[in-house]
Amino acid sequence: MFQKDFFRGKRVFLTGHTGFKGSWMCELLLLCGAKITGFALEPPTDPALFYLAGLDQRVDSIIGDVRDLSALESAIETAQPEIVIHMAAQPIVRDSYANPVYTYETNVMGTVNVLEAVRRNGRVKSFLNVTTDKVYKNNEWEWGYREIDELNGFDPYSNSKSCSELVTDSYKQSFFKGTKTAVSTARAGNVIGGGDFANDRIIPDCVRAATESKTILVRNPYSTRPYQHVLEPLYAYLTIVQAQYEDPGAAGSYNIGPDDSDCVTTGELATIFCRTWGGIEWKNTCEENAVHEANFLKLDCSKAKTVLKITPRWNIQTAIEKTVEWVKNWQRRGDVTECMEKQIVEYLQEGDAAK
Repeated sequence: MFQKDFFRGKRVFLTGHTGFKGSWMCELLLLCGAKITGFALEPPTDPALFYLAGLDQRVDSIIGDVRDLSALESAIETAQPEIVIHMAAQPIVRDSYANPVYTYETNVMGTVNVLEAVRRNGRVKSFLNVTTDKVYKNNEWEWGYREIDELNGFDPYSNSKSCSELVTDSYKQSFFKGTKTAVSTARAGNVIGGGDFANDRIIPDCVRAATESKTILVRNPYSTRPYQHVLEPLYAYLTIVQAQYEDPGAAGSYNIGPDDSDCVTTGELATIFCRTWGGIEWKNTCEENAVHEANFLKLDCSKAKTVLKITPRWNIQTAIEKTVEWVKNWQRRGDVTECMEKQIVEYLQEGDAAK
């Protein structure tokens, strides 16, 4: 079970800290009292949550490329972390079709480099590689994929993340077995939340359209995805990190996702957003000859619920409400950091109340 005080004073090395999820992870770790060293490229969007929240002034931020082994090795050697969380990635499916080589270099060799730097350092106690729910061979099943199901993503992004899983398992078996370094992977569903400005993601697209009072264009309204608020997987990641730090037997692969009732279609998600935002609507713009993207995807998260006692806290309606709250606060030039901290505290307190 996640304990906030566990992270107080812990040295955490976080790749991908400048991205959307990475920025929320930095804020969560800061509230827990961790000492963070981040390693990533410059933020991929403008505006960027990382800078809006002033995180460049509050964490030890190293601008670097995970494809550069020597830079990674030097950064980890300097930081001497007890915990390494690997979140850096090229995360957009459609971008992976446009630039597959870069996607594989980043998502596969980037993972190799982080693991190699951890191996050479030899002092890390807990390592987590964050992948995706899309690592599985998608058979368009109506039931959720389990951690023992076949890994074989279709598109370059998904496939590169399947490879990242295999690389992690190989390093675990070849180099970390019998050592003090516990190794896990986390396969999370689609995340939403305030501060995501990425291209080709449904909620950022909704926000951009709503801000300009335009109709939201939805290209795959019938695709079902395990949408969840960004704090859900981040909480789960830290739970895994703590669990295997304290008991290496807890290490493994974990699916992280919402309850079945919150696995909704993209059209349903857009409808909830429109209702919550108010005064906007969406329309179907299915593209002919569009690149392949899975239509149906769900996760079986029984293992995380049983082993780690992780259960979702915010349903899809609440996740959208928190996202809209953040966006409207940002638009009226409110304190972005204060809003993030408020939502994190609410999320953690909700879990405490449920105990």
